[in-house]
Amino acid sequence: MGGMRGWPLERALFALAGSVTLASVVLVALVSPWFLILTAFVGINQWLYVIARDCPASLVLKRGFGLRSVVYPGCRPGRRRHAAP
Repeated sequence: MGGMRGWPLERALFALAGSVTLASVVLVALVSPWFLILTAFVGINQWLYVIARDCPASLVLKRGFGLRSVVYPGCRPGRRRHAAP
């Protein structure tokens, strides 16, 4: 199919977050419970995206791979749209 380039930003973020979460579960079971910190990091980044419309992963995917958001289509890194009061 179209590969990752055809994916919107949110789909790629969900795939990345899910993959890292599953990897951390395997690492917790096989290596050390300290890998739960990785799961917490994923959750914090998801909330950053919800609150600030950007997280470290979304910035890399936007700038490095040219992915566009379907939820925030007019929002570019460094530029915020604020609603009028």
